[in-house]
Amino acid sequence: MKLVKTAKEMQGMANQSRKNGEIICLVPTMGALHDGHVGLITEAKKRADVTVVSIFINPTQFGRNEDLNNYPMNLDTDLAKIDDLRVDVVFNPDIGEIYPESFQTYVVVEELQGFLCGIFRPGHFRGVATVVLKLFNIVKPHIALFGEKDYQQLKIIQRMVNDLNLEVEIVGFPTVRDENGLALSSRNAYLSAEERIRAASISRALCEIKKVFDTGIRRANTIIEAGEKKLKDVGIENIDYLEICDPETLRPKELAEDGDLVAVAVRLGAARLIDNTLL
Repeated sequence: MKLVKTAKEMQGMANQSRKNGEIICLVPTMGALHDGHVGLITEAKKRADVTVVSIFINPTQFGRNEDLNNYPMNLDTDLAKIDDLRVDVVFNPDIGEIYPESFQTYVVVEELQGFLCGIFRPGHFRGVATVVLKLFNIVKPHIALFGEKDYQQLKIIQRMVNDLNLEVEIVGFPTVRDENGLALSSRNAYLSAEERIRAASISRALCEIKKVFDTGIRRANTIIEAGEKKLKDVGIENIDYLEICDPETLRPKELAEDGDLVAVAVRLGAARLIDNTLL
């Protein structure tokens, strides 16, 4: 496992791998690696000759009063977590390597950022799209893997790749959950033991919504009420959104259909947690 710190060295290695006819797969992360990341890396190893894991805490996707300064970061712990996975390269640039002085170019995927998390985190997806495009230009992957827990992010990256004619295959990887159903996330580290138990109700709320839908009810507001009750029954009152949306446009639906997205974001203690499922 080689640790690379500069864009120039990473690009040079990527150019050589491509010249050798090797397939490169990128797993972009912000560190604080967990078993969900392990799943992504394991899948990447199946798809490529060269697996690159990027570890970069991207400041441009954090808004004012968000948790950048408290975000969990420990490179040694992250490297130990993936040491046995036989990752070929870990790309871990400093902030100045990605955003040099006087940096002023950003990527905006206009419509898709206007729903769900985009409403509550203005500017977030501009930062995400920009850093991902930079990583694509530096790592030069043939394939990039993203977790489906961050469904809106996945759709925005897919749209960016399509709109800008990028030669990268974007692969979504199913959400990895703990034994109680809680979607794995770096922000789960903010939860107390008691909050973690309550947070398991997020996935139960999604399951309840699917059960109601399966009874034949189609009015979105009626279906959503069942999920809200599951959350409020355990004291989760701070709900940013719980919506049924078109899975491609992310526009909210009044009448639910098979294949629609159910997306949720709640605030519990110091953590903001998101999850989703498809009907």
